[in-house]
Amino acid sequence: MSSLKTLKLEFFVRCTESVPCPCCGEQLSVIGSRMRKVKNSNAQPRVLIIRRMRCVNCRRIHHELPDCLVPYKRYESACIESVVSDRPGLSDVAADNSTLYRLRFWFAAIYPYFLNCLNTIAIRLAQGRVKEPSVPTLSVHQKIGCYVEPTPGWLARIVRPIVNANLWIHTRLAFLSVNT
Repeated sequence: MSSLKTLKLEFFVRCTESVPCPCCGEQLSVIGSRMRKVKNSNAQPRVLIIRRMRCVNCRRIHHELPDCLVPYKRYESACIESVVSDRPGLSDVAADNSTLYRLRFWFAAIYPYFLNCLNTIAIRLAQGRVKEPSVPTLSVHQKIGCYVEPTPGWLARIVRPIVNANLWIHTRLAFLSVNT
């Protein structure tokens, strides 16, 4: 707890939108707040105060995350985006090589699921399936460009609808083991 006292509390996160419960679609009510640490590209930590919300119907608790956060990740979404980007020279994130490797590995493993989720959301909204080119694309990011605009902030534009549709997968690293 002493390390939190040395960090400067910079932001109190509060959404102006009325987002329904991702599980049942009912109204959410604020029940408190909690601290969430996040690192920027210089690995400087900052603390965000995010609201805890409970559904009035199903009673599940949700956290109101800003677009700069990816659930269960400690770096800002812009940092993760630059690390997993195919464009060279953009991964100027102050992190050790193992962290960069894990972020790239995570994204490579999860991006097919992201694309399927975005297709599912499009179908739910009666927009039909996303049309991908018949020619195999050269990179993951060209494929993502079929779903969201591939300009900076594309990861946040992918994460937000997936989280709000209650399709986000919780971390599995604690359950994975490798026999050596």
